[in-house]
Amino acid sequence: MSGERDVKNFWCLFFCFWPIAALVLCWIAPDMNWAFPGNRESATPLGVRIDDLFYMILVIVTIVFIATQIALGYALWTGSRTGKTKALFTHGSHNLEVIWTIVPSGILLFIALYQMDVWVQYRIKSHFPKEAQGPPIAEVTARQFEWRIRYAGLDEHGEPLTLQPTPQATDLYTVNDLHVPIYEAVKIQLRSADVQHSFFVPDLRVKQDAIPGQIIPIWFEVTRSGEFDLTCAELCGWGHYKMRGRVVVQTREEFHEYLKKLQQEQWYDGVDKQDDPSLAQNKLEVQQ
Repeated sequence: MSGERDVKNFWCLFFCFWPIAALVLCWIAPDMNWAFPGNRESATPLGVRIDDLFYMILVIVTIVFIATQIALGYALWTGSRTGKTKALFTHGSHNLEVIWTIVPSGILLFIALYQMDVWVQYRIKSHFPKEAQGPPIAEVTARQFEWRIRYAGLDEHGEPLTLQPTPQATDLYTVNDLHVPIYEAVKIQLRSADVQHSFFVPDLRVKQDAIPGQIIPIWFEVTRSGEFDLTCAELCGWGHYKMRGRVVVQTREEFHEYLKKLQQEQWYDGVDKQDDPSLAQNKLEVQQ
């Protein structure tokens, strides 16, 4: 009898240990940077609101988890201490079934209504900020296995042009290197050239699938300069693991200089016109 009771106590403690271990690990995970979003605050105001929703749901789930595990632990412990008492067989309680149906439904309805404002602001184009309702700052095309980025070029005075829906002769191109100005609500046109991909910038809390045949607008406003990882969050083929890029956030002046540099690199024909004597002679003849 003693050995049987020891076995019951062992399994009771065994099943009680893991919920406690899970709570401890979840408690220290942010400080150890073990899980998204870790200990880094979102670099976008909308991302901060998304984090608030995330933590609200986390608190609700944690409370339910603790209550459920306490009830389970109590049932295991009392069951292991009950000698030869027969178990009570029951077909259930109608009142309990009504309670555990209504309460979760009410919680889910509350979450659905509470997050509606964030969802509308992020997903509905008519609710985008005024600055993000104009032309996009760039077009990002996902393809196996890279991000191709198209910017509007510069006019003859060096001023940025407006990005058109279709490629233009003045457009500027780069790969895996998206630059945006800081403190501005910018819009990106997202496309896919082959299969389904997912545009994911964890530090900005921006994530959107790129679907073949569709042009999907996304917007964000970054309040912290620096470089942020751009990854694909959709299994898109054998090279999915290497589909990485970066989002560089800089001032408007630095962004303008970047476009100028990109234009010089793109239109460079391999000849330094300042050092070519024939070009200098032709220029002199024209002036004369």
